[in-house]
Amino acid sequence: MDLTLTEDQQLVQTTAREFLAGRSDAATAGLWKEIVELGWTGLAVPESYGGVGADFLDVCLLAEELGRAGLATPFVPTVAAASTVTRFGTTQQKTQWLSAVAGGRSIGYVRAEPGGHWGAGGSGLTATPSVDGYTVDGCALFVPFALEVTDLLLVAATPDGQAAALVDGGTAGITGERLDVVGNEPVYTVTFDGVPVAGQRLIPGGKSTVDIATAYATVLTCAEMVGGAQAVLDKTVDYAGQRRQFGKPIGAFQAVQHHCANMAIDVLGARFATYEAAWRLGTGSDATTEVSTAKAVVSDAYQRVCALGHQVHGAIGFTAEHDLHRYLRHATAAALSYGDAEFHLDQIATRLGL
Repeated sequence: MDLTLTEDQQLVQTTAREFLAGRSDAATAGLWKEIVELGWTGLAVPESYGGVGADFLDVCLLAEELGRAGLATPFVPTVAAASTVTRFGTTQQKTQWLSAVAGGRSIGYVRAEPGGHWGAGGSGLTATPSVDGYTVDGCALFVPFALEVTDLLLVAATPDGQAAALVDGGTAGITGERLDVVGNEPVYTVTFDGVPVAGQRLIPGGKSTVDIATAYATVLTCAEMVGGAQAVLDKTVDYAGQRRQFGKPIGAFQAVQHHCANMAIDVLGARFATYEAAWRLGTGSDATTEVSTAKAVVSDAYQRVCALGHQVHGAIGFTAEHDLHRYLRHATAAALSYGDAEFHLDQIATRLGL
């Protein structure tokens, strides 16, 4: 498998990087409007539904650049939901929802995972069958962007626990409260009180829609983390070339060079693990092991990169005026989203029969 980016993919990445440069303080709503106008949300949507129909890896490249710029947007949950609808939705569902995503509607992801281990929606959601569908009750924890710029919610909670459905965020019975968390993106507790879901279920087609939707969100999150780790590496190398001690740049000292080299190794390994998972997931292949491998590798690598970046920067890296702390907060929060490294290593071990 050749993971070298094509010329078109390099163009996508370069264009996104130039557009996002210097936008770390941009308002989410305004930035999201510009992202929609550029057609980024339509990248994962087939052409027949108003999108571009690009590969999933192409979409991950945009997520990587968003992470590199340190920007918090609803891009990941929205694109993950759109990819799930593309794979499992009926023609009517695709026409209704994919066209809406291409047109700028954002989607939040709510997963009913007992115990809250997944970080994005883990809670005590229950789904009760009704005459024309089912009703959802319970409280979902740590739902990013819910009830802020999110129009729809992909609710991964059905009576059989295998499928998901899209629910309008303005439906009666849905309320939310913003949480004070370490990460940069707005995160909510979302409560469902007898919320009806009728005729909006995504058909699994032999595989769990919930697991596939989570896999898309996990890999996109990994791509964001890779971008963040790359930004920390770039900032650290640049600082090491400017900061002087004993009459020379600190980058001339072997110990600092070793730190930067170790950071570069972590970034490269994290990137290729993510690209491989994105490639397999995009081809419709079984990517269970690759997704868990990517999340385990990237979660630890990003945090190590941030730790070494702080060590090289010294005191300035811990100040509110410097961007480094934002990446550390992102690394800490994202490492826990959709399962931390330990969880995914356990998943791999179980899959291998260890």
